[in-house]
Amino acid sequence: MRSVLLVDNGSSRPDSTLNLRRLAARLAEQIGEPVRPVSLLHADRVAAERLDGQPAEILAPTLRHLVSEDRRDLRLLPLFFGPSRALTQFVPELAAQITAEFGPFRLEVAPELCPLPVGEPRLIEILADNLRVAATRAAIAPKRVVLVDHGSPIPEVTAVRRWLALGLARRLGPDVRLEEAVMERRPGPEYDFNGPLLEDLLSRLAEADRETPILLSMLFLSAGRHAGPDGDIAQICARIEARFPPLHIEVSPLVGSHPGLIEILASRLQ
Repeated sequence: MRSVLLVDNGSSRPDSTLNLRRLAARLAEQIGEPVRPVSLLHADRVAAERLDGQPAEILAPTLRHLVSEDRRDLRLLPLFFGPSRALTQFVPELAAQITAEFGPFRLEVAPELCPLPVGEPRLIEILADNLRVAATRAAIAPKRVVLVDHGSPIPEVTAVRRWLALGLARRLGPDVRLEEAVMERRPGPEYDFNGPLLEDLLSRLAEADRETPILLSMLFLSAGRHAGPDGDIAQICARIEARFPPLHIEVSPLVGSHPGLIEILASRLQ
């Protein structure tokens, strides 16, 4: 019998682990078999009492436990938009270590959420739908949109955001100006492919026009240090609005809160 693991990067914020568990439960209901929510790293820093009394599971000890119990048919379902080093380096190296300790086992890694060059049109629809929710909530017409993600020094990961941005721009139409931004990037021109920092971009947009609202399209799966009601993005938006009244910035829901994500995950597992 196979074991299915839904794996995210992990966060020291409890909301991220709780969302991972919600997604795993909904996916299990969809596919008719158990799905184990596991984080790559970080989540074990969260006290169990902040996680409904159940400590977060981390990938390395979870894999070792499963294989030591002779459960050697494993499926890893990545909760990642692109081919991060977690998938291309960390997981293969960990699998090699566990093989050396316990002998051979089968670990199949499903494709990430938006595998290029094919991409994932359903993610574009999720982003567009979340923007509609934000625009309706704020009673504004979408004229300026910023697609923001965590940021990555890996060009292949940034290419995923670029693919989604191009598709989203086509989906929104020529009357909407769409920009891209990141929460983290390394200094130096060699990382310019990653795009501008969100606060810098919002400042430029606000200086040019403080009357037209800005919609943030959130390319994040769960609330964590950057996303969420108390995250860095909320604080950045509050600072920009305070500097440039009467500018309004409206933040879209997260991709991980959209029901369409479960269909994508189920298809990746297949």
